[in-house]
Amino acid sequence: MFELIKAAAAHIKGHAHRTPVMTSRTLDAKTGAAVYLKCENFQRAGAFKFRGAFNAISQLSDAEKARGVLTYSSGNHAQAVALVCRELGVSATVVMPGNAPATKRAAAEGYGATIVEYDPAARQREDIANEMAAAHGYTIVPPYDHTDVVAGQGTAALELFEEVGELDYLLAPCGGGGLLSGSAIAGKGMCPSCKVVGVEPALADDATRSFRTGKLHTVHNPPTIADGTRTPYLGKVTFPLVLKYVDDMQTVTEAAIIAAVRFLLYRAKLVVEPSGALGVAALLSGAAAVTGRVGVILSGGNMDAATLTTILNH
Repeated sequence: MFELIKAAAAHIKGHAHRTPVMTSRTLDAKTGAAVYLKCENFQRAGAFKFRGAFNAISQLSDAEKARGVLTYSSGNHAQAVALVCRELGVSATVVMPGNAPATKRAAAEGYGATIVEYDPAARQREDIANEMAAAHGYTIVPPYDHTDVVAGQGTAALELFEEVGELDYLLAPCGGGGLLSGSAIAGKGMCPSCKVVGVEPALADDATRSFRTGKLHTVHNPPTIADGTRTPYLGKVTFPLVLKYVDDMQTVTEAAIIAAVRFLLYRAKLVVEPSGALGVAALLSGAAAVTGRVGVILSGGNMDAATLTTILNH
C-alpha cells in the first residue's frame, strides 16, 4: 500500500498543492514538543480531500467517467469531487445532508456539482447513492472507503516526512478513516518507529471504540461541531488498515476542539475548521500525551459563518 501512496504522489503532482509545513513557538511551549503542522487548509478546495478525489477520479476508465461520478459527503469531499470533475470534464452529483455547512454546499455547487439533499436522521446516504447509481449508471467515488482515495490522502503525510524528516509521533483526524489510514501507512513507510495517533470527537467515537475492541462500531449522525467526522463508521477498506497501521486512538471534547480552532486562529493565524483542528485539540488538552518531534495534519479550513461565529463567541 505504501507503493500506492508513492504512485499517488506522482499522479497528483501538478494538480494538488504541496501545502506548507508551519510551526508555532507558543504551541511548542504549551505542549513541550516540537510540533510540525501540515497545513491542508491551504489545499485546493480547502482540504486534503482533493488529493484522494483526484487520484481516484483521474484513474477511472473513459467509460466510467462518461457515466458521471456520484459521491456522498457533508462537504469537503463534495467540493473536491466537484472541482476534480470540472477539471477533467466529468459530471458530478453529490448526495449531501441538509445540515451540511452552507459554504461547503455552495462551493460544491459553484464547482458545477448537482446536489441531492437528504435527511440524515431518516436515511443512510450510502443507500441513496446506491439507488441512484443503479438507476442512472453513475460511477461511485466514496469519500474514504476506496483504495485510490486512501492512497491519495496518504500523500499529505508523505510530503510532511519528506520536508521535516523523522517524527516521533504523527497525529491525524479521523472520520471515516481515509486520511488516518493513508497517513499511518505513509508514516510507517517513511519512519517505522513513528507512532501514529488518530483523533476524533468524543461525541463521534466510533473509530476509537472500533480500534480498541477490534469490532466495528457505529455512531449515527453525531452532534459534533466537527462536521467532517460525522461519518457513521469506518469502512471495509479503512477499518483493517487502521487496525494494522495505527498505534493509538484518542478522543477530544467539543470544548477542546473549539479551543484548538481559536488557538490556531489567534496565535498561529491559521483558519482551520473544527475537524481539521482535532490533532491540535488533542495536544493542547493533553488527550494525546506525546513528546519529541510531532507531526499534525491540519486537514482543512472550510468553515461557515455560523460555525466560526459560535467558536469566536464561545
